[in-house]
Parts: sequence; structure tokens; C-alpha cells
Amino acid sequence: MNWKAFLLGAAAGAAAAYAVNEAILENRDVSAQKVLSHARNQFKASGPISGSWIHMEALPFEKNGIEYRVYRGGITRQNPNSSDTGEQFEFVSDATTGTILEVVKL
Repeated sequence: MNWKAFLLGAAAGAAAAYAVNEAILENRDVSAQKVLSHARNQFKASGPISGSWIHMEALPFEKNGIEYRVYRGGITRQNPNSSDTGEQFEFVSDATTGTILEVVKL
């Protein structure tokens, strides 16, 4: 085998591997389960949680002129000062970082 052909093939393979790796890392989202777990932990600080849900697909969302890919979810928290069924909240979390961007009490 010719050394020039070998080195050219190795360089092309390394460049392709680098490009694929960068493309994969750029588009990686936090899992919806991790986002839900983070939201549950944040809400647990102010009362027990009785239910939660999350939409598993990241959706487009705009806030203050900035575009995000987000997960939407909800939490039902028991209010320690009341005997009713609880308080319901919906949240929006950034799919890339897992940060909660918005919470709305229903």
C-alpha cells in the first residue's frame, strides 16, 4: 500500500469523525425524564408532590424574542394550608439545558 494513500485516507477519516462528533454534540438535548426530575425537586421544596407529567418531545417556544426548544410539563402539589386536591402548575423547560423558563399556576 502506498503511504500517501494511507495518510490521505487516515486524515479524511479523522476529519469526518471530528465533523460527525461536533454535529452530534451540538444537537444533544437533556432527556425529558431529567427535566421532569429537576422540576419535581424544585417544587418539592415548598410542598409534597402528588402528580407530574411531561411531554416527551421538544417543541419550539419563544420568550422575550429568543427562540428555544422546550419541554412542557405539569406538577400537582399538595398545599399544606388547605384540604383541597392541590395546586396545579404548568412549566416550560429549555430542552438544551433543562432550565425552567416559565411556570404558570392553573
